[in-house]
Amino acid sequence: MSLEPYLSTPKGQAYLCSIEDFLNSKKSASLKGKVNLILTSPPYPLVIPKKYGNMKGTEYLNWMSELSIGLSDLLTEDGSMVVEIGNAWDKKSPTMSTLPLETLISIAKSAELNICQQLVWNNPGKLPGPAYWVNILRERVTDSFTHIWWYSKSEHPKANNRNVLQPYKPGMEKLIARQSYNSGDRPSGHRVSEKGFLTHNGGSIPQSVLNYANTGTDNDYRDWCKENNVPMHPARMPISVAEFFIKFLTDPKDLVLDPFGGSCTTGQAAENLKRRWICVEREPDYLLGAKGRFGNL
Repeated sequence: MSLEPYLSTPKGQAYLCSIEDFLNSKKSASLKGKVNLILTSPPYPLVIPKKYGNMKGTEYLNWMSELSIGLSDLLTEDGSMVVEIGNAWDKKSPTMSTLPLETLISIAKSAELNICQQLVWNNPGKLPGPAYWVNILRERVTDSFTHIWWYSKSEHPKANNRNVLQPYKPGMEKLIARQSYNSGDRPSGHRVSEKGFLTHNGGSIPQSVLNYANTGTDNDYRDWCKENNVPMHPARMPISVAEFFIKFLTDPKDLVLDPFGGSCTTGQAAENLKRRWICVEREPDYLLGAKGRFGNL
């Protein structure tokens, strides 16, 4: 199959098709072994179907597992695949489904990928949910996080946490300036060296829980969609999350692919960071909205 881009920028292209059709295309064949990072948030295995498409149960697990095989073939030997999947709940019940975790494990096994690390995206601005069990019966607390698993072909894929250092907190800045700290043994048995601890390394190493609110972002995209009466994607990943992984796992001019591109959040993050990018999305309304991210192409 031959595909033409739905939209293009100097650094990237978005294709209007299913990921299955893309993987069977000449374009995909030309990308084998050339993608440095696959970063995506596929449709979650939700109980209630959404417009952007979702399956459930064994059907969902098998679908994602099979796709992961084709996607992994596109990766460079030092490339990574990062998949974000939210929690799912059993139908008409306040109990959680194990399907998201089963799927994440199955991806690694089916595509024979290493699991480099499990991370969590915590959204402090998440509305209380599942609503009935949280707001009405008060039997649960707000489900505010999603799972993010980082896979790779190699045990040592391209990665540099110096690219994603976090600013020191004021207290740490004071300790470094004062060059004085209560060093020595800790109850855990870990010994803290004053010399090493008080070295200014440009920032602190991020933890595996990423705290980014999904509110007050994407203003240009939202404004463009409203002005042009285009439906907005209802489950957008924050650009800050996409930028974190792109900075962490790629270099400028590397190639980033999002097989469930939605409104091209990943594409915009890659464009901002001077990476090449490809997004694949089957819903025309979502890609139409993506034009608002790239200067109304």
